[in-house]
Amino acid sequence: MRIRDWDRNLKIRLFGEALMNITFWMFFPFLTIYFAESFGKDKAGFLLIFSQLFSVFANLLGGYMADRFGRKRMMVLSAFGQGIAFLIFAYAVSPWYTSPMLGFICFTLVGVFGSIYWPASQAMVADVVPEKDRSSVFAIFYTQINIAVVIGPILGTIFYVKYRFELMVAVAIISILLALVLSKWTRETVPVSAKQARAEKGKWYDFLIEQLADYKVIIQDKVFLLFIIAGVLAAQTFMQLDLLFPVYTKDMVNNQTILELGSKVFTVNGEQAFGLILSENGLLVALFTVAVTKWVTRFPERNVFVLSSLFYAVSILMFGATHWIWGLILAMAVFTLAELLTAGLQQTIISNLAPEQMRGQYFAAASLRYTFGRTIAPISIPLTVWIGYRWTFTILSVLAVLSAILFWVMFRMYENRKQFGL
Repeated sequence: MRIRDWDRNLKIRLFGEALMNITFWMFFPFLTIYFAESFGKDKAGFLLIFSQLFSVFANLLGGYMADRFGRKRMMVLSAFGQGIAFLIFAYAVSPWYTSPMLGFICFTLVGVFGSIYWPASQAMVADVVPEKDRSSVFAIFYTQINIAVVIGPILGTIFYVKYRFELMVAVAIISILLALVLSKWTRETVPVSAKQARAEKGKWYDFLIEQLADYKVIIQDKVFLLFIIAGVLAAQTFMQLDLLFPVYTKDMVNNQTILELGSKVFTVNGEQAFGLILSENGLLVALFTVAVTKWVTRFPERNVFVLSSLFYAVSILMFGATHWIWGLILAMAVFTLAELLTAGLQQTIISNLAPEQMRGQYFAAASLRYTFGRTIAPISIPLTVWIGYRWTFTILSVLAVLSAILFWVMFRMYENRKQFGL
């Protein structure tokens, strides 16, 4: 499905979110280092876990609200809320006032609003795109994010240290502008059946009871529940991209020569090494997501997800085994291959499993793979203090192997369900 044939909502989102993501990724990858230096590794790890608990609740609430009040409304409110949080964050790192704790609170609020935005945005794609085209559309959005991951960190290594305040202000303004654009030029897409189902369930203050009832139904879907649990385990590896990896490279990678051209010698320190491998990840994803997504659709989904988790396990061991910059680059290539294998298939699986009237709920529940995963993942930072980097990477690798086993079981159950109409 070509972009020019897309619904206008999706076109506006694609380009608006691209601009926001580029500025966001100019400073976001370095925040873990900022918090680790400000609070210490132990405290920073537990603070990051604490912040993600709010995102878990917001994610659950976001799915309900996307079905009850509409995709557009929740996306507009979330984008505006993020903009205000970024403005306050900018003040917390401004030349006139410095407060890592205020910055952390704003970081938490940004995560909360993002967790509300995500299920609505994903459900909107499923609302307006035919099932046969969803994988390609989701893949393009994923590619857009990873183009930002390429451009953002490279610009961030230039501007982050000297212009941190200005970067925060820029992303705040862009986020608020995105909210205004979404409000003026997009339309609501929530199916009438979903909205009516939510409206008939009771008053607004009954949402928690409704949530528990809805998620009880989802939990009883054993295939979907296994999908979430396997995803949470797999997330312990790929969530380390902006948690453990920046701290590891800063601590373990000393000034190294990466390239010699005649008399010119190019060296990198730890922070630059992290920016380099992060940009490598974004570049490879941006270049190959669509192509790899088309390629993997030829194979059983079960094999693709299992292989992805095994590649994550291998790559995480490779990271823990080297301080050499080219070794890290090779490890990131394997890590990115694991990511590419399932990039365009994740949302399609969810769309196929979800009843239309609970689509927002299913997308919200599915994103618990990331919110629960991100809630647990920061424990890796204090874990490096307690048992060292090598054992930390080994544990993460074992969790990835366990996710591969669960994906195998889950897809066998899914195939049986389709075969026998269960």
